[in-house]
Parts: sequence; C-alpha cells; structure tokens
Amino acid sequence: MDLSLTVLGCATPYPSTDNPCSGYLVSHGDTRVWMDAGTGTLGPLQRHTRLEDLDAIWISHLHADHSADLLTAYYALLFADVSRPPVPLYGPPGIADRLAGFLTNGPVRSPIEDAFAITELHDGHQATVGSLRLTTAAVEHGIPAFGVRIEAEGRSLTYSGDTAACQSLVELARGTDVLLCEAESTEKTPDMAHHTPEDAGETASQAGAGRLVVTHVGRFLSPQEAVARASARYAGQVDHAAPGTTFTVG
Repeated sequence: MDLSLTVLGCATPYPSTDNPCSGYLVSHGDTRVWMDAGTGTLGPLQRHTRLEDLDAIWISHLHADHSADLLTAYYALLFADVSRPPVPLYGPPGIADRLAGFLTNGPVRSPIEDAFAITELHDGHQATVGSLRLTTAAVEHGIPAFGVRIEAEGRSLTYSGDTAACQSLVELARGTDVLLCEAESTEKTPDMAHHTPEDAGETASQAGAGRLVVTHVGRFLSPQEAVARASARYAGQVDHAAPGTTFTVG
C-alpha cells in the first residue's frame, strides 16, 4: 500500500482563485487523515474522500489559514447529509473553545463535541489512526503550534506546520522520506515565525530527509524561486506543493 500526500491547497494567508489555504490529505490503504483544514480546503478534499470516510483530522495550529474549514465541516457533520460518529480531531490546546466561540450564536454553547472527538496535542503526543502512526512535536510559531511525523510500513512523511527553523523540527524529521516544509518568509527577520526557502533546505539537509516539498510559499515569492532557493541548501530532490498534486512517500 502506498503512503501518499495529496495537496488540497497551500496559499497564505488567504486563498487565491485556484489555490485554497493549507490543507493536505494523507492516505495509506483505507486510512485517510485531513492534515490542516485551511480556508477552502473542504471542497477539494471531497474530490478524494468523503467526510464520512475520514479517520481523523489533524490541525497544526489555530491560525485561520490552517483551521477555518473546521467551521464548515462542523455544519456538514451535524446539519447536512453527512452521517457518522464524531470525527477524531487532534489539535492545539483550546481548539474546542475556539470553535465554540465562533459557532455559538445564543446562550447555549454549540455542541462542538457532537461533531468532533477532540484530543489536544502536546509535545511528544503519539496516536495510532488506522494504519498510520502520528508523532507530534512542538515547533516555534509564537503560538501553540506543532509539526507531525506520519509513519506506515517503514515509510515516513514529516510536516512542519508553520514554524521558524528549529531543532525540534529537525529531530522530528530525522531520516524521513519526505519533508513537507513551509517556506513563507522572503528573508530573515529578528522575530522569525516561518522558514525562508533557505531555512527549508537547511532543515531538510540537517534532518537527512530523502525529499523536500516546499509549501505555504509567501505571496512575495514564486514557487519556482522558493524551489531554487531551497535547492541551494539541500542536495536532494525539491518540489513545490502545487494544489492537486499527489506525492507518493518512499
């Protein structure tokens, strides 16, 4: 069985006409995980799987370009034609109250837990979802934020979420087959909260990753520029996470 990554979108900080915000589908056999639910990703998700067939949702952090489509998924799960038990949802601390704060429109709190079976992430959190093993590590983004390593049958995919370059991501990605790494920043600043493309290349190189896929490329960079700049710091294959692309891991 292939371990695969399908890019639903990678735009930041808002969707473009042909590119939703950050969202990915990780698949292995019959197991399906929606990894980040950025603005506009629920639509293309349904080209590949139904909400009924998801095994879990994993959210790196609570910025809207990574989590906003949880709001529309909530309505689909409770008030439309989708019939299933609550979807396991792994997300940062406080995710349930954050969703309820938006979705509650009266004196009674919206029943978030009827749609999602929520587990709050922490550094070192591990979970088994179907045939997949998920290991989470805290990363550096100025708010609670996480990266994840997903493994199946000896193959591994590591996703940075949003983060400045940090040792915890290097360790999480050590020896990974594919590193999906953000490259939002055009240049270094004193208060970095993202990778530059060069940072992404260096992270992949330090981790010994087998392949680098740059994603979440900022609006002042083209994908081609990001790939070229990352390639200057990493000797392996570098690709861009173009929406609609499926990568086979390993």
